Amino acid sequence: MAGFRVPGPLVGGLRMVPHPAVMLILEFGENPSGVEDGTGRLHRGSLVAGPGFGSGGGVRAWGERVECVQVRLSPVVAGAVLGVSPADLAGSPVSLDEVWGREAARIREQLGEIPLWQDRFAFIDALLARRLEARSPVDPAVAWAWNRILVGRGLVRVDHLAAEIGWSRKRLWSRFHSHLGIPPKSAAKLVRFDHAVHRLVAGEGAAQVAADGGYCDQSHLHRDVMEFTGATPATVRGEPFLTVDDRAWPTGVRPAGAIVAGGPAG
Repeated sequence: MAGFRVPGPLVGGLRMVPHPAVMLILEFGENPSGVEDGTGRLHRGSLVAGPGFGSGGGVRAWGERVECVQVRLSPVVAGAVLGVSPADLAGSPVSLDEVWGREAARIREQLGEIPLWQDRFAFIDALLARRLEARSPVDPAVAWAWNRILVGRGLVRVDHLAAEIGWSRKRLWSRFHSHLGIPPKSAAKLVRFDHAVHRLVAGEGAAQVAADGGYCDQSHLHRDVMEFTGATPATVRGEPFLTVDDRAWPTGVRPAGAIVAGGPAG
């Protein structure tokens, strides 16, 4: 979970880089934020999008005097929290109004009335916890397969996963996709990319990242980065959405305050 305040306009838009999570944006600022989905359509207000949203580099966030909280939900719990399967969130983002109805507007009002970021985070924590408790989790075998992919940083063969669970490869594909909104092979590719691109942002050399990340060679890494971001590895190193990432989500620890795209806010 991270808080963002953008006091001025996002000149040129902020490129959204894919992440292996369901993205939930809860906006409450003076002006509604907007996300252009790559087809030219602009989605405004609070949104939710499935794993890997932003692939291709054509998705950009726009806005001025925007305040929002972004939550990265594991696909394993997202269905229970949201009340809809991540499989229903593939492609374009979905307005939270369509998912939560009038509750979405109430949440916006309540967030706007809370003055401190830590209190906003606590409010959202409690909200998501209540929704999670009220619904059933995904199939434990699917959750296990997802966690194996995460722990293995995407370097896991799908047939090996299926064998360990005792399922056929076809059954794993079907169950995994229907629960999490992404096929297991695509999930592994996305997790591998996410790990590699953050090492690039940290300043590590592309050749070493490719070798350690299970890529055939540096060209293979280059192709994956281009596929997911629409930019070269050299360009991705400076992407604001990634350079703020370590402050917004530092190794899973919630930040102490708000984050502005490009710097900390009070």
